[in-house]
Amino acid sequence: MDQYEYIRIAHRVYGKGIRQIQRETGHDRKTIRKALQGEPYGYAERGFQPSPVIGPYREIIGGWLEGDKGVLKKQRHTARRVFHRLVSEHGYGGSEVTVRRHVRALKRLLGLSECKAFVPLEPDCGQEAEVDWGTAEGILAGERVRMKFFCMRSKYSGKHFVCCYPCERQQAFFDGHIEAFRFFGGVFPVLIYDNLTSAVQKVLKGKDRQQQEAFVKFRSYYNFSPRFCNPGSGHEKGGVEGMVGYVRRNYMVPVPEAGSFEALNEKLLRDCLAYGQHRQRGQERTVNELFEEEKAHLLPVPDVAFSNIQMVDARVNPYSTVLLDKNHYSVPTRFVGLRVRAMMKVGAIEIYSEQKRIASHRRTFGNNKWQLDPHHYLELLQQRPQAFASARPIRQWRQGWPDSLEQLLVKFQQVQGATDGIKDFISVLMLFRDHGPGQVHAAVDLAMENGIGSSSGVKHLLLHSSPKETIPPLPGWPATVPADVCVYGQLGGMQ
Repeated sequence: MDQYEYIRIAHRVYGKGIRQIQRETGHDRKTIRKALQGEPYGYAERGFQPSPVIGPYREIIGGWLEGDKGVLKKQRHTARRVFHRLVSEHGYGGSEVTVRRHVRALKRLLGLSECKAFVPLEPDCGQEAEVDWGTAEGILAGERVRMKFFCMRSKYSGKHFVCCYPCERQQAFFDGHIEAFRFFGGVFPVLIYDNLTSAVQKVLKGKDRQQQEAFVKFRSYYNFSPRFCNPGSGHEKGGVEGMVGYVRRNYMVPVPEAGSFEALNEKLLRDCLAYGQHRQRGQERTVNELFEEEKAHLLPVPDVAFSNIQMVDARVNPYSTVLLDKNHYSVPTRFVGLRVRAMMKVGAIEIYSEQKRIASHRRTFGNNKWQLDPHHYLELLQQRPQAFASARPIRQWRQGWPDSLEQLLVKFQQVQGATDGIKDFISVLMLFRDHGPGQVHAAVDLAMENGIGSSSGVKHLLLHSSPKETIPPLPGWPATVPADVCVYGQLGGMQ
């Protein structure tokens, strides 16, 4: 390039002739004339690039790929399979990378592969939102769990809502919608889904779907229209697909820790509210500014939320549990053999007998898990004290006991004997039904300090050593009234 510049400046600026430039530079006169007549040029591309390694095998590979046109997509040649066949059947000695490069280009020419292209969209304001599920890990109450998070994202503004659940069953699916509608302050007229089983019972030809009956009731209550993607076409709701990854990388890193799903969802709600101060690609306004605009276009949320519960009739088995959704939930032993009615919510189970609630539990998911309330078994254990040590509800309860309760049990057995000591100790455990754990633990500590070895003594300390609730004075009435002893003398004169 320096020589090109020198030749042109020497001729155009200083008026030097071609022969003089030839003597100064040593270049041929034809080369000098080319430099003076045109722009700088480099190497010309070859019209044909020889491939000495893969060249002899081009026709073989082409024949194999041509034959794939009439074969199922999953049974076509991959580049790796082509490489292995060339080595084993034709003695190919080149690298696999060379084969892969050639197969990739040839498949494109034959129409066996295509590069996906997308159309830029401009959604209408407040009309559509996308829904999807994501999977992540969290630490709840000190235990590492695998959880599902529900996502809803507005196509127009990009504002999103996230909520975590232990599973992605239909009740959790509905609850996620209810919380999302409350967050957005309205209902999107159109919601876009995969063909998830919570909403779709059967995929029919084209866009037709046989929807789940409960889902039809739910969408009819909130008056939105569902739109389902083609099978295997997640890109049709690419906004929420990308948002699931964003949530996992930002809201779930580091691994979130909380005491419960409720506490975790409160944190996620704060993250969702804080999201939106930026501008999306191609937008002049921020996410929050677009969201404020689209609120007016959303359908109003009904005053009363959808009744997202399941009522189930069941019978109490001999273990004093009710089998609900493949898991066991305890009730008091006096209900064994009776029919009860269970109200199943997303996170809780309530069991009723003759319109009266007899038990409530945190709902668990999985198979053959037991939710046992030890208070349901205390009367039965008093009748069968030998089963106390091995009783599952007691063993679970003892894991969280303070040392003072264990010491009290030993004290009772030393004073009253093993069997009677257990029976009397169970009477102490019954005090937790009517009194707070802090009060009972304080009475037990005081009993151990004073060497008390019976439940009656512990109960006496609980009733008489606990601070009594004071009754506040009536409004406008003085808290203390000074006593006037002279009044008593006047009372005597009135007789």
